[in-house]
Amino acid sequence: MNILFFLNPKAETAYVYDYCTLRQVLETMEYHKYSCIPMLNREGEYVGTITEGDLLWGIKSRTSLNIKEAEKIFITDFPRRADYEAVDADCDMEDLIQKAMNQNFVPVVDDQKKFIGIITRKSIINYCYKRLKEYSERENEA
Repeated sequence: MNILFFLNPKAETAYVYDYCTLRQVLETMEYHKYSCIPMLNREGEYVGTITEGDLLWGIKSRTSLNIKEAEKIFITDFPRRADYEAVDADCDMEDLIQKAMNQNFVPVVDDQKKFIGIITRKSIINYCYKRLKEYSERENEA
């Protein structure tokens, strides 16, 4: 099965750039109600995922942080504990599911490593649920 069937394209996905400030990232995550968000570089390549936990640990190390100071702190100053692994657009379903078991979403990149979107764990589970339901209905008919 082609994994692009599940893709939320880049144009419909919130993301941040690695040169954004802490304030920009916080506001983006708050607006979209995300607990983690893909991070791209200037060339549009996926470079990692920033999570609420990464931000909290980074903020903790800065004892006198206020929102004005957050405009001067760049997100690259925050260490990331674990990045979400991306998959290539032509990966197989097994690899996609393996990654989705440990991540809320799976970033997808093209053959030039440019970010093209995400696949959410929810969309994979929804697909599997529908397939299981169809299979169950066919079994009941037989």
